[in-house]
Amino acid sequence: MNEPSLHVLAKLRVIYGDTDQMGVVYYANYFRYFEFSRSEYLRARGGSYTDFEKSGFGLPVVSAHCDYKRPAKYDEVLIVDVHLAELRRASMRFEYEVRREADGVVLATGHTVHACVGASGKPTGLPESLVKLLRP
Repeated sequence: MNEPSLHVLAKLRVIYGDTDQMGVVYYANYFRYFEFSRSEYLRARGGSYTDFEKSGFGLPVVSAHCDYKRPAKYDEVLIVDVHLAELRRASMRFEYEVRREADGVVLATGHTVHACVGASGKPTGLPESLVKLLRP
């Protein structure tokens, strides 16, 4: 996909349960923030993951990566900038940038790659309805 992609900004507040003994966001929780922002991305495009699943498809994560720059702490408001970086026949790649709202400092960047699977769990091409939803 070479076309520019829509960027969606998802806003969330760090809850106490997201932090570790040192008072910073536990590293694995950034992947939950990525998931939250993907859901917001689909909503911003007029769809939802629930609707996609009801049509008999799934988008499991097949690759995930996060680079940690600075710590996030309890009660901070975070902004996750998410965009669709690549749309292929049977997969897609989202990219993320997590910033602290108060000062705009980048805390983490990352990406996830998703394969499209049918009801049987086997890989399949992305349905045209999803491709139309995701294309700018």
